[in-house]
Amino acid sequence: MENTNTTVINSYLSFKLDDELFAANVSKVINILELVKITKVPQSPEYMKGVINLRGKVLPIVDIRIKFGMSALEFKKETVILVLNVEIEGETIEVGALVDSVQEVIEINNTEILPPPAIGAKFKSKFIDGVYKHSQEQFIMLINLDKIFSSDEVIMLKESAENQESEATFI
Repeated sequence: MENTNTTVINSYLSFKLDDELFAANVSKVINILELVKITKVPQSPEYMKGVINLRGKVLPIVDIRIKFGMSALEFKKETVILVLNVEIEGETIEVGALVDSVQEVIEINNTEILPPPAIGAKFKSKFIDGVYKHSQEQFIMLINLDKIFSSDEVIMLKESAENQESEATFI
């Protein structure tokens, strides 16, 4: 019988949230945009910062720090918007995610990925696929973008973007 234990190398885009390093599979990242003016959406959740116009489409913008229970992002010159493809229940939606800064693309062998930490119910490790030891002092949390948003949140984001699009056509 053949050994089916194969090594897979994936590319991840690393980025900072506060002083912590996170990374997402590059297959989910469509684009990296400089920070532009974000139009607020009335009565939206705290993590939804608003929408922007991206090539004629309305793109909802989310502060990932708030989704992770961190303090809201203070915009700096390094702040960028990651344009992401998020898939939930077979539906793909584009979402813009605010991050403090983008670091680098790293190649990670699947054998180097440690299991996500188990720190109890308060820590939402369901978003984390694993941990990569980047250096002696630095770990990178590998996040699963598809698990960050619930199906209700994706529906809300999509409806909010569609409402903004239809309002824009009347102007």
